[in-house]
Amino acid sequence: MDTIVALATPPGRSALAVIRLSGDRSSEILSALLGDSGRFPEVRRPTLCTLADPADGRVLDHAVVTVFRGPESYTGEDMVEVSSHGGWLTPALIEEAFIGAGARRAEPGEFTRRAYLNGKLDLVQAEAILDLIDGQSREFHQAAIFQLERGLSSRLADLKERLVRLEAHLVQHIDFPEEDEAPMPPDSIATEADSVVGALEELLATAPEGELLREGAVTVLAGRPNSGKSSLFNAMLGVERAIVTEVPGTTRDALEAVVSLGGFPFRLVDTAGIHDTDERVERLGVEVARRYLEGADLVLLCVEAGRPVEEDEAMFAESLAGKEVVVVRTKADLVDVAGEALGEEDHVVVSTLTGEGLGRLREKLPSLVFQGLVSARADAPVLTRKRQADGVRRALEGVRAFSAALREGVPAELASTHLRPAESALEELLGVIASEEVLDALFDEFCIGK
Repeated sequence: MDTIVALATPPGRSALAVIRLSGDRSSEILSALLGDSGRFPEVRRPTLCTLADPADGRVLDHAVVTVFRGPESYTGEDMVEVSSHGGWLTPALIEEAFIGAGARRAEPGEFTRRAYLNGKLDLVQAEAILDLIDGQSREFHQAAIFQLERGLSSRLADLKERLVRLEAHLVQHIDFPEEDEAPMPPDSIATEADSVVGALEELLATAPEGELLREGAVTVLAGRPNSGKSSLFNAMLGVERAIVTEVPGTTRDALEAVVSLGGFPFRLVDTAGIHDTDERVERLGVEVARRYLEGADLVLLCVEAGRPVEEDEAMFAESLAGKEVVVVRTKADLVDVAGEALGEEDHVVVSTLTGEGLGRLREKLPSLVFQGLVSARADAPVLTRKRQADGVRRALEGVRAFSAALREGVPAELASTHLRPAESALEELLGVIASEEVLDALFDEFCIGK
């Protein structure tokens, strides 16, 4: 395979930059930049080296160089990592010099793809690396670490092994049907299949919340104009993102930002006030708000404290049937607490001016959207990607069909035909078998250099 090179850190002004080489010619290409005066670094010993352009001998940088030998490296191949000074120019000059000496610029995700192809990690672990890079919340980070340490891979491999054992018992039963004591009677085989079905169902049940963990729960702030939505949006973010004035209808479009609450990701969306209007721009803003509401996982209905929830607001909340709705009584600092009721017991009363109630609101939201993950064990695997959910679903369908066929009296040799597709689905998940299309789709999401 070609020896590849890429900048592994974002380009731009920085203290350091990392340039990576991977492939059989890594040491040879590095030697070209060290020149005659350079001492080749010992393996796995970071060494300060002078790097020069082989074309003209001009010094490029004094950098720390680390050499790795395959298979004891990230990619499983010979590798070189150069820690140079940062900035735009210096790392780019070093990268160009490596290319001039015989390397090829890497494609997105090509280093991790080589690690997968060389057996350093499976496909689920490769996805976990991407999740570590893209993660925006503590819980998602923990789920990615769990996957990287083979938490999910081990569970999938165990389920596949249980299916293989079922097939082995079936073969023995088919080959020796008249034995007095078969290794496992048909009823026991069906019971074990049901147990695998239960394990797959439990795993698949994590997919909806796992996807939210990866994407962030869409949380729409809705209500009448000037009901405190934008102030609440800013307060939950901790920065002034939305314009706040006493003039109703200030928000004309939707503002979106990701925030971590209790370690879980939420995509907060500040929308235009829901109301009837003849003003064209305001009407467009209301239409945008309604579109966001259709795809919302959670709705924060903002109603000013100190007044009852009006009929149109109650009807609006009822129209959101099937979605989690939290009534947030805003502007509590403007209400005489002693003289006026602030809201129902299940309402959350807040003041963005004093901070009252914001902590309670932040604590309340994760348990509404991520209920299963909040109560889950720390070592429980979570499906965070559609590919993972689809694979487990296909395996589940196969084992269910096998179990049903056995209980309906279908001959074992016919019933067993449902098990092989289930095994294949789990093998595809782990990457034991994988098409180029699947690999391209995954690794194209990676940045160059990873």
